[in-house]
Amino acid sequence: MNKLIVYTQDDGTVAVIIPTPEALETMTIEEIATKDVPTGKAYNIVEDSEVPSDRTFRDAWTWE
Repeated sequence: MNKLIVYTQDDGTVAVIIPTPEALETMTIEEIATKDVPTGKAYNIVEDSEVPSDRTFRDAWTWE
């Protein structure tokens, strides 16, 4: 399983960061989150199976 970084953007949409294998060779997922998630935003590191694979209604996704 792959890990993803999920957070809610200012406009309420859910952002999903999918780290590349190359990035994970040089940084941990936590380091990537620190670098890429906007300062002050709460985020979660989740398994890719926790994020819907059907992106049809992606703009309606929410994250608690």
